[in-house]
Amino acid sequence: MKTPADAARDPSLGRRLLEKVQAYRGPAVAIMEVCGTHTVAIARMGLRDLLPQTVRLLSGPGCPVCVTPVGAFDEAIDLATREGVTLATYGDAMRVPGSRGTLAQARAEGADVRVVYSALDALDLARGEPARRVVLLGLGFETTSPTVAHALTVARDQGLKNFSVLSAHKALLPAMRALLEDAETGIGAFLCPGHASMVLGTQGFRSLSETYGTPCVVAGFEPNDVLLGLASILQQVEAGQARVENAYPRAVTADGNPVALALLTRAFRRVDAVWRGLGRLGGSGYEPADAFAAHDARRLYLGGESRDGEEPRGCRCADVLRGTISPASCPLFGAVCTPETPVGACMVSSEGACGAHYRYRRA
Repeated sequence: MKTPADAARDPSLGRRLLEKVQAYRGPAVAIMEVCGTHTVAIARMGLRDLLPQTVRLLSGPGCPVCVTPVGAFDEAIDLATREGVTLATYGDAMRVPGSRGTLAQARAEGADVRVVYSALDALDLARGEPARRVVLLGLGFETTSPTVAHALTVARDQGLKNFSVLSAHKALLPAMRALLEDAETGIGAFLCPGHASMVLGTQGFRSLSETYGTPCVVAGFEPNDVLLGLASILQQVEAGQARVENAYPRAVTADGNPVALALLTRAFRRVDAVWRGLGRLGGSGYEPADAFAAHDARRLYLGGESRDGEEPRGCRCADVLRGTISPASCPLFGAVCTPETPVGACMVSSEGACGAHYRYRRA
């Protein structure tokens, strides 16, 4: 008996779904994916070349490292170079340019910067080295922010005074609303992220479909998952409908993960936050709540205010994240800016649109 995961990899089902997508005869539509894993899956499949001419796929702000503004990396580098501070971060963040270099360069010059795989790894660093102040650069959407909320809770409850978080965590829904209100993007539907939806649930996207008349379909990451999500969207567009559908029921529910959502509510407060490409969006950031002020690196060491920073000259990562240009339309793409010598964050991250397009580009 086939499991749902088996069906997601069934080649015959994939062919039928692709034929269904290719048979679309409705109005022209631009569909944006807002998940870096979707961006990589679509590029790897070569899916854009297989779609009807009336269907455009746009890569949106689905890569957490990519949407984190330059100022946040400047803050991280500042803290990393201070006496007695250990800056813990995820691997993708090491090579993202700040205004004055990268965390990797700061480490090469003597800063104590360490790559971790989870927030709990950073907690272990703080326990193991009580004489050092361990700061975790917190990145990500609702997929990863609950794990950092848990780490904050553990640090407070266990009295780990040398652990803090420099939060650049983002809430996904305000960005999706901002994109729909940006007339230049022309977004007609969203392929909604499977990972973040495990926490948010499908209900989180209802306001988008109801307020803006935008089809929203949650999809998984296997080729058949993506095709099923697109087929569901196109069926809605062709029928003139706009609703939320769940094409990933083996992992996503209507209500999401109540435990993770409760952690977010307790440990974080929602604040206005700057996104690369989208600017400052109201209520789109997660920062440690007042009860966790003793573990908020921005309040402890940086005066509580986030910093601004300038984008690298010539880089059009901001436009790529809005879906207004394709990565190949940036004059730096593939020439000056490559995975080996990245200029912008979208080429650095494994989930960045520029990195994915470069890796899977076709002659």
